[in-house]
Amino acid sequence: MTIDAKHAAASAVSSHHGGLIQLSSEIHAHPETAWEEYRACGWVSNALAEQGFSVIPSYLGLETSFRASYGSGPFRVGLMAEYDALPGLGHACGHNIIAATAVGAALGLQKVADELGLTVEVYGTPAEEGGGGKIEMIDRGAFEGLDLAMMAHPGPVDVALAQPFAVAHNHVIYHGKSAHAGAYPANGVNANDAFVIAQVALGLLRQQLPPSVRVHGVMTHGGDAPNAIPDRTEGRWYVRAETSSELEDLLPRIEHCFEAGALASGCSLEIKPESKPYSEFRNDESALESYRANAIALGRIFDVGTTFSQMNRASTDMGNVSQLIPAIHPYIGIDSAPATNHQPEFAAACIRPAAEVAIIDGAVALAWTAIDQASSKLNGSSL
Repeated sequence: MTIDAKHAAASAVSSHHGGLIQLSSEIHAHPETAWEEYRACGWVSNALAEQGFSVIPSYLGLETSFRASYGSGPFRVGLMAEYDALPGLGHACGHNIIAATAVGAALGLQKVADELGLTVEVYGTPAEEGGGGKIEMIDRGAFEGLDLAMMAHPGPVDVALAQPFAVAHNHVIYHGKSAHAGAYPANGVNANDAFVIAQVALGLLRQQLPPSVRVHGVMTHGGDAPNAIPDRTEGRWYVRAETSSELEDLLPRIEHCFEAGALASGCSLEIKPESKPYSEFRNDESALESYRANAIALGRIFDVGTTFSQMNRASTDMGNVSQLIPAIHPYIGIDSAPATNHQPEFAAACIRPAAEVAIIDGAVALAWTAIDQASSKLNGSSL
């Protein structure tokens, strides 16, 4: 039964090849950043509604989220569709591929849902790039009762094992006092100096941080005129660590660096979390091995131990889902090397032929993995 179901699912995905590639290309051509993905959300949910899925728009009160479902079987599989873009870089992380792959996997599973006892659910999950959309959804009750949660993320090469860092995202603001920089500099309180001091402190702190820790960010506003002392500066800073526990212990040391900038310059400081922290990822070993075997059967080659395989360390709010539900988050290669995620060249690669192949392969591999897991757990069959 499993072999026949896999054949039927793969055929169903193949029959939707043109529509899936068009969906990916459309999202790619119209990038929308976190919480603004109105068009992408509509395109993805409509693609499922047109094929008979029941769709709940603005799911749980989040305007750019949805839940689509098909079937009523006891094994509930959730496919995560991300579609937000990066500010200034468009789809340089390939979320257009993620969304199309999730739709493809759902359409493959739709074909065999009644036969295998599946409920197929697709979640439109906004704001992965720093906004913590899945965490907001968890807090509102999403994903409860799922037997398996899955998605496939593009990278330069295929890597099955997800090992993302836990991460905290913070918005940092210094408030100073403006003054004429030439005539009355002593009357000013320089918010730009505060940021410089903080970045020097962070640079020195890195010497004493564990090699697994990452501290990085950008100043998003540094002043308005060269002849005016800046009275406000802003930035966005991320802190990553191996585990949520390590991250929690680390954050006060990072905050002290920003406090040093305020103390030395005389500015006041605000640190505002942009979302709740992302957790490290917990892989479901059975589903992971199933995905790896299925991907290999499709001709995918896993590349480990190279620079291009390191995308599996990138942080994701899917980590928070994995703490609650059996989950996998494999990376599927689009043959972009030497371009890697978050580069303009990677964005360009996300609509090339290799990316189109990855959408279809990823959809089939995820569908086959769900078939394996459902067959094993519902029928006790071996693979």
